[in-house]
Amino acid sequence: MSQQHKITQAVRIQTELTNEMEHSTPLFLTSSFQFDNTEEMRAAFADESDDNIYSRFSNPSVQEFTDKMCALEGAEAGYATASGMSAVFGSFMALLKQGDHLLSCKSIFGSTHTVIAKYLPKFGIDYSYVASDATEAEWEAAIRPNTKMIYLETPTNPGLDIVDLEMIGKLAKKHNIILNVDNCFATPVNQRPIEFGADLVVHSATKWIDGQGRVLGGVVVGRKDLIKDIYLFCRSTGPALSPFNAWILSKSLETLDVRMERHASNALFIAEQLSSHPAIASLKYPYLPSHPQYTIAKKQMQNGGGIVCFELKGGIESGRRFLDSLQMLSLTANLGDTRSIASHPASTTHAKLSEAERQAVNITPGLIRISVGLEHKEDILNDILQALDKC
Repeated sequence: MSQQHKITQAVRIQTELTNEMEHSTPLFLTSSFQFDNTEEMRAAFADESDDNIYSRFSNPSVQEFTDKMCALEGAEAGYATASGMSAVFGSFMALLKQGDHLLSCKSIFGSTHTVIAKYLPKFGIDYSYVASDATEAEWEAAIRPNTKMIYLETPTNPGLDIVDLEMIGKLAKKHNIILNVDNCFATPVNQRPIEFGADLVVHSATKWIDGQGRVLGGVVVGRKDLIKDIYLFCRSTGPALSPFNAWILSKSLETLDVRMERHASNALFIAEQLSSHPAIASLKYPYLPSHPQYTIAKKQMQNGGGIVCFELKGGIESGRRFLDSLQMLSLTANLGDTRSIASHPASTTHAKLSEAERQAVNITPGLIRISVGLEHKEDILNDILQALDKC
């Protein structure tokens, strides 16, 4: 049989059939695994075999999910974790050491900023930020002799800035630096950073990959040698993904492609309809020609994704009135759900940043982030419009 398409692999990759000949993969809900004899057990602990030992190390349900993510991203290997942040932290701590420098784009998720700015320095790891729209010369000027890793999000959370993956990938290769990309907002059916030179790709699988707001999960995929170090770090420190969550996430990947098509088409419709609304000062969506990095988005993304952001003219008070006036959209800390979600980043996901830090990454008081769901597009739009009328 010829090589299957990535989308087919996300549906068809499964653990080996048991004697029950099940069609849907069973859940391997166990903490440990048995051996027939002491020699098999010795070989497993000596890494001479791939036999499962303990679910903190490996588990068939977790491995199925990981294998599907590797297929979708075009990665050599991967390791799944309990949450997106444990994937990010594990990718840092396994590969960075005292005296190293991490270079990151300035616009990143609030918890990632906390890890970089508050905790990495405790281990003697330095960091610096570059604006998401920085030129190639500005990125290169920020590289130091001890720069070990470049980390970035694209599209960024929550401002939807787009970073040129091809440009950064070439810079990373030129200077022999690990390129680590958070691909959570785009998902691997929309964007594959490894094709542009990324060495590692991290995800919060809690978001679009689960897609229904059910479970937490994370995953990091990429070069086999780097994943081995991440695996050994996580195996010892314990941020393993639970088999149940992995089973849910593996099932979710079977519908990721069709779900993201609907999310993106709904989001583009919402963005087009709201772009000239009198209550909105500005609106960003990667596949609108008005987006500052529209050309880059078209080059590296298959569609614009499921997030729309806009700035209300009335600032923080209008933002509060807007959220309190919504009748259908949910107010919750998550995104990537079947149900549309509205959030106010300045008072939630990025609240721990100072006002100056929020301004530096364009998180303004009136910024609203909409995670566009799978409801009928007119119902989503109508709820947003009636709430805007009250701003």
